[in-house]
Amino acid sequence: MAAKIEEYAMIGDCRTAALVSPAGSIDWLCLPRFDSMACFAGLVGTSDNGRWRIAPINTRYTTSRTYLDGSLILLTRFQTEDGTVELTDFMPVEQENSHIVRMITCSEGSVSLESELFVRFDYGLTAPWIRKTDDRTTTMISGPDLLVLRSELSTDITDEKVTAKFDVHEGDKFIFVLSHGLSHLPPPTTIEPERLFQRTKAWWKGWSGRCEEAGRWTEIVRRSLITLKGLTYVPTGGIIAAPTTSLPECIGGGRNWDYRYCWLRDATFTLSALLTAGYEEEADAWRAWLLRAAAGDPAQIQIMYGVAGEKRLEEWTVPWLSGYEDSVPVRIGNQAARQLQLDIYGELFNAMSVASRSGLLPLSRGFELRTALLEHLEKTWSDPDAGIWEIRGESQHFTHSKVMAWVAFDRAATDKQYSANPATRQKYRRIADEIHRNVCENAVDQERGCFVQAYGSTHLDASLLLIPVVGFLPAEDERVRNTVSGIEQRLMADGLVLRYETCTNVDGLSGDEGAFLACSFWLVDNYILQGNLKKAESLFERLISFSNDVGLLAEEYDPSAKRQLGNFPQAFSHVALINSAFALAHAGEIKEPVAQRTSDR
Repeated sequence: MAAKIEEYAMIGDCRTAALVSPAGSIDWLCLPRFDSMACFAGLVGTSDNGRWRIAPINTRYTTSRTYLDGSLILLTRFQTEDGTVELTDFMPVEQENSHIVRMITCSEGSVSLESELFVRFDYGLTAPWIRKTDDRTTTMISGPDLLVLRSELSTDITDEKVTAKFDVHEGDKFIFVLSHGLSHLPPPTTIEPERLFQRTKAWWKGWSGRCEEAGRWTEIVRRSLITLKGLTYVPTGGIIAAPTTSLPECIGGGRNWDYRYCWLRDATFTLSALLTAGYEEEADAWRAWLLRAAAGDPAQIQIMYGVAGEKRLEEWTVPWLSGYEDSVPVRIGNQAARQLQLDIYGELFNAMSVASRSGLLPLSRGFELRTALLEHLEKTWSDPDAGIWEIRGESQHFTHSKVMAWVAFDRAATDKQYSANPATRQKYRRIADEIHRNVCENAVDQERGCFVQAYGSTHLDASLLLIPVVGFLPAEDERVRNTVSGIEQRLMADGLVLRYETCTNVDGLSGDEGAFLACSFWLVDNYILQGNLKKAESLFERLISFSNDVGLLAEEYDPSAKRQLGNFPQAFSHVALINSAFALAHAGEIKEPVAQRTSDR
């Protein structure tokens, strides 16, 4: 049985990632990329769908975990009646192939342990051909994939599992290395795990040590940045939303989505987080990925892409997987990639504006792309769309989508990088003003004096919290204050913000979901803009308290069950945490956090 979502830790090499439970079980791993087929899929199935567990044979033990300082190297300590063992898990960075290194060290007494490796390729379906090339090397082949297990210990093949039972005594150290390669090529060469351990530790510490100070929240910010780096596909600069698929937004429900892709919507918040924290190189790589992904016919722009910019993300369900805690279906791919979501145009322009104001040099052909996008958006901004939450119900005129269309033209009119021609910029300003009037006339409930989810609706939506954040209206505007107040009264559960009212069936889905953590961080940002720092700090402290023992957050939180929900760890949650932390840390020094963009309105 899989552990609770929030009980997992992540290790990775900036090309893929694995989730490790407190019981020493790697229950999720896709190779060679984040979006490749999983060879360990026990997380969304059973142990028979693949896992690798190393733990004491005697089940009477306690565990504690930590990441080594400033790194993505995980240390799990098993305390038994007879002794103490430390399991160090990591994936070496900057290697030709992906490797998982598991180092076992006995620091006290003696402990009997077992390693049980059960590989199932193709998302837990396909059994590999297993053979031992020598007493300490085992190969596992299925189709194009090859895994090689190397160990100082002798292993056995039992019931299609590669196992080892062994005793460790004080001072002993044993190492297992699992390496991935292509089956038509020679096996990956043997690595030097202890040398790569030191190199990987130094690499991560050097990278995370560049983090700017965020007051007393510096360490939680640094951990979130390390998580964000771990979710980056370094060969292209793309940043995935999460390394998992189909972890449910409601236990036992069907709101289960594949998040192993890169969303354009994350652009501005991610760019702001990286730039504010001092990571210009990563921000530049992310911006370059955005422009490559968006290049081409503006009418064919997608809301998400594969890690290298792939466009075809066909969605299908996996019938042989039982789902996390019986939450089905398990989905691969994401149908939302085909949706029209107008807000992504504003996201792209806001991201480029943030990059420009931060001193990043313009990218080649960026001007031509931006011009084409604006020409297309001029024709389509008044169309209904699927909105920020990727609803699978009927398209509507969502307020947030219109606001972000305004953002696109506002930034084009304000930033000379888009056009030095005053007449062209005046044209963009006229369009921005037209959209602004349209939103204020159609998206405000006249009785309550607040913005609503969509034109003609009476419902609220957490995306409305972004109205002051993007500079559409100032935080002190009465309509904005009424909107924040309305969300506090009607769209919160136990003090946490819900995305929208699922009972209205606006999304065309059954069931419910938890509180969306990024939305609650947006409320923190609104409190800061309103000058209510005490309220902002109180909510922020509560939100970071939901982080697990190694500082990771999922997409959502269930206030009733007191547990995390959704794909894990979630980049959007950590990005929102970073931006809110810096906004709080510098609230007394500057008028607005770097993540916020105000116009000349």
